[in-house]
Amino acid sequence: MTQPHIDQLASGLLAQIAAFADAVDGADWDTPVPTCPEWPLRVLVGHLGQAPRWAAGIVRGGSPDGIPDPHEAVPPQNWRAWLLAGASELVEAVRAIGPGTPVWTLTGPGPASFWLRQAAHDTSVHAVDAALLAGVPYALEPDLAADAVTQCLELLSSPVAETLKPAVAALRGAGSIGLRPSEGAIEGWVITRTQTGVSWRRGPGRADVTVTGAVEDLLLVLMRRLPPQCVAIDGDGQLFDHWLAHSAL
Repeated sequence: MTQPHIDQLASGLLAQIAAFADAVDGADWDTPVPTCPEWPLRVLVGHLGQAPRWAAGIVRGGSPDGIPDPHEAVPPQNWRAWLLAGASELVEAVRAIGPGTPVWTLTGPGPASFWLRQAAHDTSVHAVDAALLAGVPYALEPDLAADAVTQCLELLSSPVAETLKPAVAALRGAGSIGLRPSEGAIEGWVITRTQTGVSWRRGPGRADVTVTGAVEDLLLVLMRRLPPQCVAIDGDGQLFDHWLAHSAL
């Protein structure tokens, strides 16, 4: 499967930011978000307003002067419109410069679409955070959920992964993990731990532990939003537990 088209990423981002806003409408912003540890809802709203605007500035050629602190964000009274406007600003910035135009990214020079892809998947996961907090349903597009898994593995296998998150160094070692979507049309992944870091590939293959479930559930377990009991685990469960404990970015 190739990376989703910019139109799919854009529509996914805008749909999920709207879903987030619907889920938290009327909620107490001081409420802790259980699946987003140490962040009250106020900070999560701040993050989803800040992050796409920061990314849009990078896409337009701005200097990445450090990741903004969501604790410092001050959402306006019309916070819903603020969230939607931030997401739209990023979409417009990527379209204006062209999705393939090289820009600064977290892992080195990359296409401007990197930031739209990052925002779409980050927002999707946080929309689930909001839905779980509010006790309302959520839904992720299977193709976008699959691409979110791929993006996660791309980041974890990047040469700069351990710089971004030192705990990732604990993933060095031995053993393999197979991720098998129950949707037949979606390819799985095989992750291999080596002494120099993480490698992975798409497609079938034997693994020391195989994790099977709907691709949405696979993503949310990998993102530690759902417990491992929500998927089927066959093989070395301790290996998968270790992965979950050290793969947060």
